[in-house]
Amino acid sequence: MTGSGDAGARSARSAIEWLVSVAPDPDACRWEWERNPLGVALLPAGRRWDVLILPGELGYPTLDVLTRCVDRPGPVLADFGDERMGFFVPPGTVSRWLGTGVRGAGRGTWVVVPYPGRAAGGVRWLVPPDGSGTLTDPGVLELAMHEAAARLAGDGQDGET
Repeated sequence: MTGSGDAGARSARSAIEWLVSVAPDPDACRWEWERNPLGVALLPAGRRWDVLILPGELGYPTLDVLTRCVDRPGPVLADFGDERMGFFVPPGTVSRWLGTGVRGAGRGTWVVVPYPGRAAGGVRWLVPPDGSGTLTDPGVLELAMHEAAARLAGDGQDGET
């Protein structure tokens, strides 16, 4: 009989394999990741994903809108202090992105990535990878950002007509 713990462990293993597949040496990456006291690895962006980095004050409301629009967004990271959030999007997105105040990690850059399912120092998963390669559609992310920004601009004006 298999329990939900088995499914969770399989999902975590799938997520780990998906993440380390971009490393120049996946075995060395996995070995270091599992033994690093910070629980993080440095992985190259631009192969299986790019990362759009939003300021936390826009990122959290954007994630809220996004989770109401799609069944499951792609992976999302938050840094220490929630100053920035990274949304995993398809590779090549960063080279075409024109949004003001949004930074990107694409081909030629590296991202600090925590080990899935384990607390890490400084960076954590808000939406962990599921191992299937699910990424956030950049068009949907942009729309969610616009709605979140409009809500932020409207704070304090609710009920006024």
